[in-house]
Amino acid sequence: MNSRRLYAQSLVHVTNTMTPNANPVSPVRLWTGRILSGLVIAFLLFDAAGKIVLIQPVIEGMKHLGFPDSPELARGLGLLLLACTLLYAVPRTSLVGAVLLTGYLGGAIAIHLRAGHPLLTHVLFGGYIGVLLWVGLWLGNRNARLLIRLWC
Repeated sequence: MNSRRLYAQSLVHVTNTMTPNANPVSPVRLWTGRILSGLVIAFLLFDAAGKIVLIQPVIEGMKHLGFPDSPELARGLGLLLLACTLLYAVPRTSLVGAVLLTGYLGGAIAIHLRAGHPLLTHVLFGGYIGVLLWVGLWLGNRNARLLIRLWC
């Protein structure tokens, strides 16, 4: 009986914190989050465009990382990155986009680690982008803060 009451109280708390007027985001925090997210989005869109258009440095870089010489693979990765980035850019789907981009960036970290690239400049670069992605989302999105609080 007591656990049901606790569950009901926590459900009411979560519902109340997700209402539009609860915990407003300060303008400084909101704009800092938007700027960080905008920088991440711009970088990822640039990266996706390079893969979709198949510029020569992208093809050479993929060969160096051990990928087969396949324009379809590069375009597929570019389209995947574009879709995940667009999900992140739309406020309503930004949490889903952030989770998907985290997976994509984790794959990039693994590829660079396998290729034996320098740790701080190449291997962890995807991690740096991922941290900026989540910090920008945390600063500007009240639902992201709630979700991160529930995880931690």
